Amino acid sequence: MNAREEVLGRIRAALGPACGGPVEVRRDYRRTLYAAGDPLDVFAERVEHYQATVTRVGVGGLRAAVEAALAARGVRQVVAAPGLDPDWLPAAVGVQLLADDPPLPIEALDAAGGALTGCAVGIAETGTIVLDGSRACGRRALTLIPDYHLCVVRADQVVGGVPEAVALLDPRRPLTFVSGPSATSDIELDRVEGVHGPRTLDVLLVEG
Repeated sequence: MNAREEVLGRIRAALGPACGGPVEVRRDYRRTLYAAGDPLDVFAERVEHYQATVTRVGVGGLRAAVEAALAARGVRQVVAAPGLDPDWLPAAVGVQLLADDPPLPIEALDAAGGALTGCAVGIAETGTIVLDGSRACGRRALTLIPDYHLCVVRADQVVGGVPEAVALLDPRRPLTFVSGPSATSDIELDRVEGVHGPRTLDVLLVEG
């Protein structure tokens, strides 16, 4: 008997005769918020907890809000996901809009001041935005290379918890879960931002 067989034998002995039988996996996940209150309020609060900013706007004011967010960050060149509603796109003089269709080279993404996308789902309980690689979200590189990400989240895309979000998502798509700007505290617990994604995240929460 080799070491592997010995270890597995001990595990089987510890588990007993029921080892290897069918296991029932519970699927009755909780689908309501722990926190009381409106899911949009909770979503905005949790997103801001991760040091992102949330601006709540009406549909009619979305383009102006996009332009204001870009101006506040000093972004003069922004790459947009290819499937965004044209009514969202900035028209301000001095802002160069690049459509990632066909996909831009890495050098062009790196030179851009930021990325503008929609999202697939927003999760209130965790303050998370989910991107799924659709035309409204753009490919993964679009939101990982530029240092700034401006994301538009519609109110009807915000759900209470993770089980609700997972039920709406296609597991075959390239899913990216974003909770605030890219950051790590792996080295001596010092927070460092922008290590593997954008250093700054602004969210426009569209209501109405």
